[in-house]
Amino acid sequence: MGKKHIIETNQEELIKEQEKIDKTVNKESTAKPVVAGVQGGKIYISSSYNNTILTLTNTKGQVLAWKSAGSVGFKGTKKSTSFAASRVAETIANVCKKMGVVDKIEVLVKGIGAGRESAVRTLITQGLNVISIKDITPMPHNGCRPKKVRRV
Repeated sequence: MGKKHIIETNQEELIKEQEKIDKTVNKESTAKPVVAGVQGGKIYISSSYNNTILTLTNTKGQVLAWKSAGSVGFKGTKKSTSFAASRVAETIANVCKKMGVVDKIEVLVKGIGAGRESAVRTLITQGLNVISIKDITPMPHNGCRPKKVRRV
């Protein structure tokens, strides 16, 4: 099995990591400023078998910020877990708070991954005022056209 490597982080390293996260959030908030008076927004959750992507838009649909499990720091099969989805939702909630988009949030969920429910729960527990949750997963309504009958 081998030795287990235990990584110890001291307080200074944790502070540096937090500053790095704050810098990326500040870059996103300065890159696309929210128009004054816009209070609401929409959060699109796209959850697949391989990844979870959250997109923050204003009421018109213009993208303000987005995060995925890969951009938060997860790699490989860990990106598709519900834990990774909750971490992504936490970062998007922090971006919402920095931008001031916390009053009326609509959540639109798409896909069939493990991170659907945990992302929505995390958004609610982070203090965002979620007014509606809608499932927009595409569904086939009649399927493909069947094959022709074989003639011999």
